[in-house]
Amino acid sequence: MTPRPGPTRFTGPQRFLLAGSFLITLGSFAVLPFMSVLLHQRLGLELGTVGVVLAVASLVQFAGGAVGGALAERVGLRRTMLLALVVRTVGFATFLPGLRHAYVAVAALFLVSCGAALYLPANKAYLVHHADKARRPLLLSASGSALNAGIALGPLAASPFVLSASAGLFATVTVLFAAVTAGHALLPTEAPGAAPVRPENEDGAPPPPPPTYAPPPTLLRRRRGRALTGPDVVPFAATVLSVHLFMFFQHYLALYAVPRTSTTYYGLVLALYALLLVVAQPLLSRWIAGLRYARALRLGFAAMALGMATLGIGNHAAVLAGAVLICFGEIVLFLKNDLEALARSPRAPAVVFGRQRLAAGLGAFTSGIAGGAGYQLAERAGHPGLFWLAVAAQCVVLPPLFAGALRNSPSYRTP
Repeated sequence: MTPRPGPTRFTGPQRFLLAGSFLITLGSFAVLPFMSVLLHQRLGLELGTVGVVLAVASLVQFAGGAVGGALAERVGLRRTMLLALVVRTVGFATFLPGLRHAYVAVAALFLVSCGAALYLPANKAYLVHHADKARRPLLLSASGSALNAGIALGPLAASPFVLSASAGLFATVTVLFAAVTAGHALLPTEAPGAAPVRPENEDGAPPPPPPTYAPPPTLLRRRRGRALTGPDVVPFAATVLSVHLFMFFQHYLALYAVPRTSTTYYGLVLALYALLLVVAQPLLSRWIAGLRYARALRLGFAAMALGMATLGIGNHAAVLAGAVLICFGEIVLFLKNDLEALARSPRAPAVVFGRQRLAAGLGAFTSGIAGGAGYQLAERAGHPGLFWLAVAAQCVVLPPLFAGALRNSPSYRTP
């Protein structure tokens, strides 16, 4: 007798996308965590300029998710993912001449960011489309684990080559993305707006077809007009703030940690950070899903505050301990914000994830602008650790201000 599949069983396309997510981040994070070092040390850009470049690239990568979500809803998830991967492959190939010309490297970074903006909303929507609400935490946490497994190995594998053999590294990443793109071409094609993946029920039987009812255009217009009003605005704003605080760590840890440790140790810290995400996020997904939203936000921001303050100590142990604390904050905040956005919005998952990427882009942009100038100021003062204390202070002060502003917002009070 064939055993019944459990609720954790993934379909073939879902398994492929999870494997593809691992390979995509493996290639991306072999390069992207070292961009501040490459732009500043190898290509000679000023730190202030590096901050602006990273801020604009992050804005394109994240905020462009709104375009990616809308495109996926119109032309289909598979087509959108293919277009995105072609753009990213061209972007990594463009880094090869960019190793000699700063403006070409910046253009390559923007191409890679555009590809990520188009890809991620469609990828997440492919995973959760028509999945039961109870399965969404597992699917999203599995996606996060696949992404972070690539993040774990990418910097560690690339750290010996990122400055000494950059051309070979970028060529390898380009070939990897070309292969992943070819694999995506074999995924099942879905009609625009249709569900590409329909998981089985626990008894092995296919699920019933989705309802054929289509809301009238006036109702759709009313829903779209209220997409970011009332409770819908809360996870959007929380994501802006979460990413704003997290991206200080993402963008500027390399500049801080490498001179005080080494590129190998920095790569090892990122690897351990990502491996912790891989293991802990699925294990904690059900617990996080059951948390009251306000409590999840308090826990996540408190962990980030402690982690940023710990980084300010500046030795090997502090860098590792600070990263672990920030990792816990990321697990709680990022997963809970996505789950709340899905639960509160009437729109299709691709559009919801696209708007969450837009929120992340806004947060990353403000972080990049403030971080470049702030880190340069702390470095010139001779105390770079003060930069992390200032970020920790933001983790304490900004969440209550954000909550108060939302409670007083007319859009939040709109029924």
